[in-house]
Amino acid sequence: MEETLDLLDTLLDGASEPRLKLISTDEARALIVLLGLLEEGDHGQDVRRAAGDMRFRLGSRLA
Repeated sequence: MEETLDLLDTLLDGASEPRLKLISTDEARALIVLLGLLEEGDHGQDVRRAAGDMRFRLGSRLA
């Protein structure tokens, strides 16, 4: 699971504005909701922290 979170984190860090436009605003909002569920769920602290961090960073890029 740790490797998956690291990969997602790296992908999000490397995503430039043009790449973010590959997903629609609606799709990005859906990802934010799914990350929110991971953040609030009964998962390990590392998963919740990573989901919250990715959710915040994705949301700030959409703003």
